[in-house]
Amino acid sequence: MPVLPGAEPFRHEGGEVGVLLCHGFTGSPQSLRPWADHLAERGLTVSLPLLPGHGTRWEDMQVTGWQDWYAEVDRELRVLLERCTQVFVFGLSMGGALALRLAARHGHDIAGIAVVNPANKVHGLSAYALPVARHLVRTTKGLRSDIAKEGSEEVGYDRVPLHAAHSVRNFFRIVDTELPQVTQPLLLLHSPQDHVVPPADSARILSRVSSMDVTEVVLEQSYHVATLDHDAERIFDESDAFIGRLAPSVGKKGSSTGG
Repeated sequence: MPVLPGAEPFRHEGGEVGVLLCHGFTGSPQSLRPWADHLAERGLTVSLPLLPGHGTRWEDMQVTGWQDWYAEVDRELRVLLERCTQVFVFGLSMGGALALRLAARHGHDIAGIAVVNPANKVHGLSAYALPVARHLVRTTKGLRSDIAKEGSEEVGYDRVPLHAAHSVRNFFRIVDTELPQVTQPLLLLHSPQDHVVPPADSARILSRVSSMDVTEVVLEQSYHVATLDHDAERIFDESDAFIGRLAPSVGKKGSSTGG
């Protein structure tokens, strides 16, 4: 199937410090592309993969699950670890959960994690109905483009395949049990006005990780897809400071370019 315009994966060969970016459930790399471009312009090596079943049509997602999505980012991380001396993992929404699981499982190989409106749980009564409902109904209405900024649109599905939704629910449960294994420096940015992932998810993550170096940033001007919203520049600036503190070579002449 052809990839939706803007949903293509992105890679940039930069310096010795790398960043893996993980997009969200039913979304695509387009939601993180401005962030990826910003990091590439700073001379970093950047990988922004397209998760299996995403970025084409919802029917393709119906036959995928969390194991497929996690395997993709795990593979991309291993490529970066071979190529770079330090690797950071960033994520939005479910991509935040993917980033946290990578951190829990790869330990000190990951230099730091930055997550924006990370998802931790499927909320509401619908979550309890998923195991049965997915056999009766194929899709439900999607939650694309939860963005305060006028004219900003997210490329993704406007339908949610229920088999995939059931899988992501199971994935969040697994990640929640693994959060105490997350020890890396953590930058967590979240929006108080988020119509997809409630602030309770960020609070839960902050309360369960074992990271001693934690920075929490509140994105007052944005909804869920904050990377395409009014606070996008704030996210870029905060992640610059985060990487710069943990990887001091970034930005120094000749140290983060080429290759």
